[in-house]
Amino acid sequence: MNKLSMESVYSAAEKLKEVARKTSLIESSQFKGVYLKTENLQVTGSFKLRGAYYKISTLSEKEKERGVVACSAGNHAQGVALACQRLGISATIFMPESAPISKVEATKSYGAEVKLVGNVYDDAYAAAIKYNESEGKTFIHPFNDETLIAGQGTVGLEILQEIEDMDAIVVPIGGGGLISGVAFVAKSLNPNCKVYGVEAESANAMKLSKEAHQLMCVDSVCTFADGIAVKKPGEVTFDLVEKYVDEIVTVSEDEIASGVLELMEKQKLVCEGSGAVGYSAIKHGKIPYEGKKVAVLLSGGNIDVNILSKVVHRGLVMSGRNTKFRLVLTDKPGQLAKVVNLIGDSGANIIKIEHNESEEHMEINCKIVKFVIETRDAEHIKEIKNKIVASGINIVNM
Repeated sequence: MNKLSMESVYSAAEKLKEVARKTSLIESSQFKGVYLKTENLQVTGSFKLRGAYYKISTLSEKEKERGVVACSAGNHAQGVALACQRLGISATIFMPESAPISKVEATKSYGAEVKLVGNVYDDAYAAAIKYNESEGKTFIHPFNDETLIAGQGTVGLEILQEIEDMDAIVVPIGGGGLISGVAFVAKSLNPNCKVYGVEAESANAMKLSKEAHQLMCVDSVCTFADGIAVKKPGEVTFDLVEKYVDEIVTVSEDEIASGVLELMEKQKLVCEGSGAVGYSAIKHGKIPYEGKKVAVLLSGGNIDVNILSKVVHRGLVMSGRNTKFRLVLTDKPGQLAKVVNLIGDSGANIIKIEHNESEEHMEINCKIVKFVIETRDAEHIKEIKNKIVASGINIVNM
């Protein structure tokens, strides 16, 4: 393992000219002074190509001949697979069975052999290590490797080469490879630049580790941000985070979903959950940005279309753009039309109406009617519900 240095980062930047894009740094339309580093538009759809390609390019000829083994929830898998395809090396990659189908198929498309094992990244990691003990190939760790971290650090290098006086950089955290590289580069080039890490609430092992000043592990992880669903960070990355990262915050599933939706709708950028956590932290007031220049790293865009549809719906609900409620209506002509007109006059759009039978505690001539409607925001929902109640109609719990 090579020692992390600025020399290794510059070396990685030069090597990556063969395969990686220098992604755009664009100012957010929603938050003044916030710049989005669009690694979701990187080759393979993620920053992971940087570290994987640089690490594999440094292997000896003998190591290349033996081939490599890797484990990943999806993005590192694609980075390793493409790197091996370009460099003519065989690759066996272990992925959890819960990995999005799109990531699995993309990895296979680059010529790698994929083995699906367990439910989360850590299960795939254990299987990959066991497999490699018997096969004797070179294991390409997704984050706990200083050569790979130098490759990830090129993201920070590009940011500060474009805006030297950046006040802060916001970075997603899974195992910690990306933030380790970016933070090392940021503090080396501009010691005044703060570095914030962002984790999903249910996958906050690095935050716990930093607070305890020792490596911590969470019992389980449950987040649609699969790219950062890691139970335990690495020893190397933890040491670098301890030294160079200023603060780590967390975001909820709903906050991540609203971030994915806003990036798509307002910025025309598609991000996966893990790629959007930094933006979500800004959006929900977890990180200060007013009056500052802040770079937010959008680390990946490989979101499964089926998951995206669910995330969009959740984001609409979170932002007050979609809601549902049940009403008790008297079963007689004109009652349903009364509610429909009231909702329409309020400027909302009805998506769905379900007419159900009465419940045991209700009057015989009453029915439950469920409405699903499109609205402007939370205040609009409140306004509509107030008008319904004022008209003498009862809203019941879902």
